[in-house]
Amino acid sequence: MLTIDIHTHILPETWPDLKERYGYGGFIHLDHHKCGCARMMREDKFFREVESNCWDPQVRLQECDNYGVHVQVLSTVPVMFSYWAKPEHTLDLSKLLNDHIAEVVAEQPHRFVGLGTLPMQAPELAVRELERCINELGLAGVQIGSHVNGWNLCDENLEPVWAAAESLGAAIFVHPWEMMGSEQMPKYWLPWLVGMPAETSRAICSMIFGGVLQRFPKLRVAFAHGGGAFPGTIGRIEHGFEVRPDLCAVDNGHSPRSYLDKMYFDSLVHDPLMLKYLIELAGADRIALGSDYPFPLGELEPGKLIKSMTVGDDVKARLLHGTALEWLGLERSQFLQTQ
Repeated sequence: MLTIDIHTHILPETWPDLKERYGYGGFIHLDHHKCGCARMMREDKFFREVESNCWDPQVRLQECDNYGVHVQVLSTVPVMFSYWAKPEHTLDLSKLLNDHIAEVVAEQPHRFVGLGTLPMQAPELAVRELERCINELGLAGVQIGSHVNGWNLCDENLEPVWAAAESLGAAIFVHPWEMMGSEQMPKYWLPWLVGMPAETSRAICSMIFGGVLQRFPKLRVAFAHGGGAFPGTIGRIEHGFEVRPDLCAVDNGHSPRSYLDKMYFDSLVHDPLMLKYLIELAGADRIALGSDYPFPLGELEPGKLIKSMTVGDDVKARLLHGTALEWLGLERSQFLQTQ
């Protein structure tokens, strides 16, 4: 059965010294301190360790074959978004990352699909790079963060980006980053365990309550980590909308629940009961396999949870590739050579 993983991250093996290139620090660089392993560093501060499967396409393909994954959708590591930097520098970095992803996809078009990254803090530049990603690089869409500095995703400044994505037919993958409350949660990896699910719910609620999904009904948006905290709190969110419309319905009068069939989720929930609930809540046609490869908080054997579910083959096919193809706007025939 064709298997497409919509949530995987990739980096170039090397890139220029960004501090030297732009004249100030704060950017990530790789310290290849031993063979097949590198430290992601921000200045002299350790961020995370990565292995060669983060940058070597051949290693990725071997591991995909071991796991039975036919196609990976590639996106950058969210820390690389760099929305805090000067817009022209984020644009330059986005081009470096997008060109790299496009090159990897071009070498193995039946195994990889690419998502770009944008300088979202400068919507005019973001639209320009989005157009380049789709029209010149042949990418299927872009990955964006759950917020853009001080803007939630309903901010009016972002309207041109949504309009362009809808017009271009670009898939949008929303990934949490720069998690709220991180400074108050320094221990126990809580920004990743607590902050990330909250960030994704923040993004979804912003797009619903702010009317983004209403104004752009053809926008194809997928949210990481099974929608984070949103599915588990949809009852509370809907109740708040109903009892305090003066606070919740000021920009959009449609029920939050009515948008469940207007957005997509990856399957990365780590729990069979939660996946069963998500299928019942949103439907298998809204859920696509996502593993967060190659990171340890992801599904270490991509697709294992879906394959373990006691659902029909038609549902598994939808989860493993059908929804992904619909969200990406691609045809199954493009990947037949992978099977």
